[in-house]
Parts: sequence; structure tokens; C-alpha cells
Amino acid sequence: MSRNLDKSEPHLLSKLRSLAGLNDRSLNFLQIDSQSLEQTMPRSIKTAIMVIGGAEDKVHGREILWDFYWRAGSTDARIAIIPSASREPAIIGERYRNIFTDMGAKEIEVLDISDRQQCEDPLFQKYVSDCTGVFLTGGDQLRLCGLLADTPLMETVRQRAQRGEVTLAGTSAGAAVMGHHMIAGGSSGECPNRSLVDMTIGLGIIPEVIVDQHFHNRNRMARLMSAIAAYPDRLGIGIDEDTCALFEGDGILEVIGKGSVTIVDPADLAYTNQPVVGATDPLSVYNLRVHILCHGDRYNLRRRTPLLPDRA
Repeated sequence: MSRNLDKSEPHLLSKLRSLAGLNDRSLNFLQIDSQSLEQTMPRSIKTAIMVIGGAEDKVHGREILWDFYWRAGSTDARIAIIPSASREPAIIGERYRNIFTDMGAKEIEVLDISDRQQCEDPLFQKYVSDCTGVFLTGGDQLRLCGLLADTPLMETVRQRAQRGEVTLAGTSAGAAVMGHHMIAGGSSGECPNRSLVDMTIGLGIIPEVIVDQHFHNRNRMARLMSAIAAYPDRLGIGIDEDTCALFEGDGILEVIGKGSVTIVDPADLAYTNQPVVGATDPLSVYNLRVHILCHGDRYNLRRRTPLLPDRA
């Protein structure tokens, strides 16, 4: 009896599918649609500061951009895009506008700031005071800081982000500006040395960190170590492309995306020759701690320690 039922099972399944109006193609479609829906569901709706390593997916899953959208309020989101770091701000601003429009954001404004005086514009000031999300695009971090640093507009954005009133995201150059000390440029692929990194002042949104982006993609470990040797009171954060370090304001950093986030922690630094060697001489750095975190990993910024998955 059971043997006959087993033989007839494919025919029964075929009839059930036929009765339900489903074939293999529609079943596959439902499966794909379910996967797409799962990708767009919010991980969290808490506001956050999102530090993105650049080259985030803008076409397929868009995981990081979806996360920003949800945290900014989803269909109620009022988003300010600031493309000032880019050499083509109109093009890059419109690209992100189209992405967030397709997602369903309520209102999107591209604040194409090309002069510091625009940061005193009452209309711009009102929009960043009321919006639910601010997105800083990639480009040149020196250009971005030159236009925004110490302006009323940026001070409003900084204070609101630190108070958790708005979700702020920065990608590539927009990520580099997050700390008080900022990597303005330099080289990669060498051993740590003073000439490897050019430092300046950033926007101070997360003052205690020094951020480097496109991290493993451009072999920037030595560059970040050189920066931390110069500023051992800071925490180094290297972020790969299509990867994001999330700061939710609770002292916890969480990683999302396809790459990794590298933490360079000098809290127990015993010695560095950084102050006394020549610019191109190799650096000695003793007792530097390094953690590599991937999607879903979390790090306690106050205790300077990763949270093991079974304790998360």
C-alpha cells in the first residue's frame, strides 16, 4: 500500500499544483519573492550612525541602503542627501534620490552644497532640523570637510545624530569624516610609517574613532596602524566595501554587509617609536590589539571587547 502511494506521489503533487494554479516557474517566483522580501525587512528601526566602507550595493540586495531607509522612517522617511564630497554632485545626488524613491521614502531633498555660505541657508537649515535621515555620499573627504566643517548646518546634523534624533549615514569619504581626527589620504601596501598617512581634522560626529574605508579592498591596514600610532587615544576602525559599522548610541558597534570591519585598539599600547623616527622609517608598535568582525558581529566600544555570538 505504502509502495503504491510512493509511486503515485509525483502525480498527486502535480495535480495539487495544477489545482492551485502553480507550476515550477511560479513556485520559483514565490521563493525568490520571499527572499527579496526578507532582504528588505528591517533589522531595526532605531536611529543610528551608519559608517559605510564605500561601494555599497546599489542594484541588487541593497542591504545597507535598505537598513538606512528603515532606520530613517521607511515610508515616512524625509531624507537629506548631501553629495558635496563628489566631483559630480548632481549626478550622484540624483542616483541616491532614485534609489530611496524606489524604496518608498516620503520626501527626499538633495542639498547640493558647493559653497560654505549655503550652510547658513534657512531652508537647508530647516530641512536638516526636521528630516529623519541624512546621507553623506562618497568623493573627497577634504572637500566635504572644507564645505561643511564648523557650519550651522553641520552642527545641527552632528548634534541630532549624537542625540539619536536622526539616522546619519556616510559612505567612503562620507565615512572618513566621522571622527575628530581624519585620514585625509596616504598610501597603502607598505609597512607602517609616518609618511604612509596624512591626517587632518574631521567632522567629529564620533570623535573617539579614526575611520579608514575601502579597507582590505585597498590594503590599508598599515595606513590605519600608522594613524593609530600617532593618535593612541583613539580607536581605529577599518571598513571594507559594501560593509557598514552601525553605531546605535548604546555603546555597541554592529557589523552588516558582505565584508569585514577591522578594529585596531591601542588601549594597551606599551610602546611606539612614532614620535622619534623619520617619516619613512618603519614604526614599532607594541601590544596593539586587532579584531576582525563580520556580518552580525558586535563590539562593546566602552569595554573595548567583542561580544561573543552566544552572549549577544
